[in-house]
Amino acid sequence: MNIRLAFNRSRLFVLNVSHIKPYHSLALFPSSHLYQADLSNHGSRRNYHSVKTPKGTRDYNEKEMAVREKMFNSIQRVFKRHGGVTIDTPVFELKDILAGKYGEESKLIYDLAEQGGENCSLRYDLTVPFARYLAMHGKELNQYQLKRYQIGKVYRRDQPAMTKGRLREFYQCDFDIAGTYDPMIPDADILRILCESLDCLHLPHPFTIKINHRKILDGIFQVCGVPDNAIRSVSSAIDKLDKMTWVQVRQELISDRGLAPSVADKIGQYVQHRGDFTLLDTLMKDQALLANPSAAQGIKDMSLLFDYLDIFDVRHKMTFDLSLARGLDYYTGIIYEAIPVNPSVDDMGSIAAGGRYDDLVGMFLAGDDDNKKKKKMKPKQPIPCVGMSIGVERIFSILMAQHEQRPIKSNETQVYVISVGDGLLKERMHLAKELWNAGINATFMYKNKPKLEKQWTACENDMIPLAVIIGKDELDQDKVRIKEMTAKNQAQGGGVIVNRADMINELVSRLEKM
Repeated sequence: MNIRLAFNRSRLFVLNVSHIKPYHSLALFPSSHLYQADLSNHGSRRNYHSVKTPKGTRDYNEKEMAVREKMFNSIQRVFKRHGGVTIDTPVFELKDILAGKYGEESKLIYDLAEQGGENCSLRYDLTVPFARYLAMHGKELNQYQLKRYQIGKVYRRDQPAMTKGRLREFYQCDFDIAGTYDPMIPDADILRILCESLDCLHLPHPFTIKINHRKILDGIFQVCGVPDNAIRSVSSAIDKLDKMTWVQVRQELISDRGLAPSVADKIGQYVQHRGDFTLLDTLMKDQALLANPSAAQGIKDMSLLFDYLDIFDVRHKMTFDLSLARGLDYYTGIIYEAIPVNPSVDDMGSIAAGGRYDDLVGMFLAGDDDNKKKKKMKPKQPIPCVGMSIGVERIFSILMAQHEQRPIKSNETQVYVISVGDGLLKERMHLAKELWNAGINATFMYKNKPKLEKQWTACENDMIPLAVIIGKDELDQDKVRIKEMTAKNQAQGGGVIVNRADMINELVSRLEKM
């Protein structure tokens, strides 16, 4: 039975349902047909045997949120430094928008029950919704160019591993550059932004960025004899080399992907190579690859990219890995993944990833272009893009493990107002107001006559650096005492006496030095 409820504090109303008792007092809702429900036979009380969040989701306490907020703010500062502007898109999209974009990962999309004649799904990432956004609003952009960042939740029906930051509901931090530019310039900028973003988080372990080019990989497959219609399937198998041995992947290529053993062996001679930018020299000596147009273009792109990355001083962070494939279907150029370089977190997987996707926006424009051709209108121009996504949940797991060694301040309070002797509630409230008016984060204990020891304890537990202390003597002399709570300096005793008129300047001066 579909029941719509309206609440008025102490009464529960049920709107537009049958088999219920009429409720005639309609003073609060004179224009509505309201009824009071008889819930006696409908289980008005429920016994919860287990109160928990759904599998693959979690709550965050105040200390965890303090770490997360700092993480998000640090990443945002990097994004803004590089000229990024932010947008927002719905958390769910039409099912057709997401369909056919993720290859074998499409099985992880959450489909929603049909509502109002539309089939919808929760977004799998922020990239495809961004491409849809560009298709809808591209003409509003300055020459179809946009540097966009977005931080939002995405959803995947994956097998969760909570301790490793692998969830079903999680945040992504994306930065994408859309528009037509000279080759590899935005690609190099994106990789610089990725390196800056990870560096600013002060991770306890170094990281490397595995990098490859889809055109090189496709060219390798073509040279080795893989049919064009099997390339994406073979790519998905090769992408497992970070978790499986070559022997296991080779067996999958033969038994599951239908390749001949000789073709699989040829592929193995290429995809097991990894190193720094000098691996390009090896590829440039391979005449079979250079004769393949796709591979030749990819090698040319990578050579130019490494030059730019050297200028940006991040080339040393790259690992050229020919096994990197990235399972998503929409990538067309460079692809990359950032991974921690530490045996204890190697099994966590990538902490950031991305690549170039020149054709994704065009998929949404294709139908519109067909209509324009019929009307003899100029079709919309394609919008090539390159971008990256930071897996903040996995990074958060690393940061929290690091924070276990030291306390976390979950608030931003700078001053705690303390009274000695009589409660002096109104005086504490006046002081707090004065501090707030001056832009200082302050608080006090919400009791008329709080005990001094409990005030000290609250101040210390919340890691508040300064205390303003008042008593009858201080009030009579129009003075206050200021004490640095983080300094274990016996000389300051009960605090330094300051004229009330000088209190704000003294506090600001001390806070600037902290």
